[in-house]
Amino acid sequence: MNKDFDGWNNVKKQTHAEIPRLYTVREIWWCRLGANVGSEQDGSGRLFLRPVVIVRSFGPQTCVVLPLTKSTQKHPLRIPVGSIQDEKASAILSQMRVIDTRRLVEKVGFLDKKIFTLLRKAVKNLF
Repeated sequence: MNKDFDGWNNVKKQTHAEIPRLYTVREIWWCRLGANVGSEQDGSGRLFLRPVVIVRSFGPQTCVVLPLTKSTQKHPLRIPVGSIQDEKASAILSQMRVIDTRRLVEKVGFLDKKIFTLLRKAVKNLF
C-alpha cells in the first residue's frame, strides 16, 4: 500500500502552526492522525482525519486518545462504542496514543457515560 508521507508532512506543518484546542475527556473528535508506519492506524482524506475518543487528559496541550473504526471485524482489542455520526464504531485499544491537541479538528460529540466507563476499564485491563 502506498502512503502519502509527503502530503502528510505538509498537513503536519500546518497542524503544528495552529493553537491547541480546548477539549474534555469523553469527547469524540475528528483528529489528524496522519500517514503512519506499517500497521499503525492512519487518518484518511486530504487532512488525514480519523475519529478518536479522548480517554485521558494530560493538561491543555496533550491527551490520550483511542482511534475509532467502522470496521466490523471482531477482535478482543476492539470495543464497540455505538453509532458515531450514523456509523457503528469500535475503539481500537491497541492504537491508543498521546497526541498534541493541535491535531484535533472538529468535535463530534460525547461518548455515552456507560460505554465510556466500560472503555476505561478495558484500557486499565491492558496493564
